[in-house]
This record gives sequence, structure tokens and C-alpha cells, in this order.
Amino acid sequence: MSQDTDGLRIREAVRALVVDGDDRVLLVRFEFPQRTVWAIPGGGIDTGESDHDALRRELAEEIGLVDPDIGPHLWNRLHIIPFIDGMWDGQREKAYLLRIPSGFEPQPQFSWEQLNAERVFEFRWWTVAELRSAADSGAIFTAPSQLAALVEDLLTHGPPTDPPDVDP
Repeated sequence: MSQDTDGLRIREAVRALVVDGDDRVLLVRFEFPQRTVWAIPGGGIDTGESDHDALRRELAEEIGLVDPDIGPHLWNRLHIIPFIDGMWDGQREKAYLLRIPSGFEPQPQFSWEQLNAERVFEFRWWTVAELRSAADSGAIFTAPSQLAALVEDLLTHGPPTDPPDVDP
């Protein structure tokens, strides 16, 4: 990562760009005091977990997807902002591709009370056109900020050979 993180408490995390057979992307609506953010599912890596183990656990808890086939590493994102609980100064994420058949609807293992405690309030499938329109108009804020362009590039050109750093 290009940003200096010396002295900062950075949480390691993984996320999945979940794309269905109709090339729709599953996003999670997070509600923070500062703003609403639409992002791809995932979360923190627990001690001793590999990226893939953590991502499988997070996807089961958050959207009910059990033991998925995790695809290539797509991008990295370092987000420096103090977490609300005061434990972390930011998060370093790796995003992976996850292709699934059409028709999947999230059925989290966590209750809505547990999800809300993690600031998760909604799941929604988005087409690239819907995502681009909503993001470009300012109707939604996405993380990463250029999510629509990243999805569009992936669907047009395939996964990158060298995962870029996004939102530097």
C-alpha cells in the first residue's frame, strides 16, 4: 500500500465482489453516523485465519453463502478513518471475485439484530448500469468510491493480473 500506516492500528479485512449469472453485483448497505455506504460483503480477519477462511466465514454470517468457490484477488483498499468503537484507525482490505448462479438471495446466519450491530441494514443486487447511475448522480456513496468502474472493467476485461490499490 502506498499510504504510510506507521503507528496506526489497521484492521486486516477481506471482501467479495459477488457477481451472479446475470452480471449483477450484491452490495451491502452500511449505516454509519457520517453517511450511508454501499459496499461489497466481507469483514475482518480473525487471528489465525487465512484470507479465504475469513471470507468464507464472513459470507456465511453476512449473506448465508456457505463454502463458496473464491476466485481471483481483484484489488486492495486501505481506508484510514477511526472506527466508531475506537479500536482501529483504519482497515486494509483485499477484494476477491465470487461468481455464483442467478437466483441467490441472501439469507444471513446472523440475525438482523446482529447485522444491525455491525451496521448492516440491507442487501441489494445491482446491475452495472444501476450502480453507475446511482453513484454518478450522487444518490449513493460506494466503497471503494470507483466501484462501478471497477465492476464494469472486470466484466469487460476480466480480473486484473496485478491487483491495483484503489482509493489511495
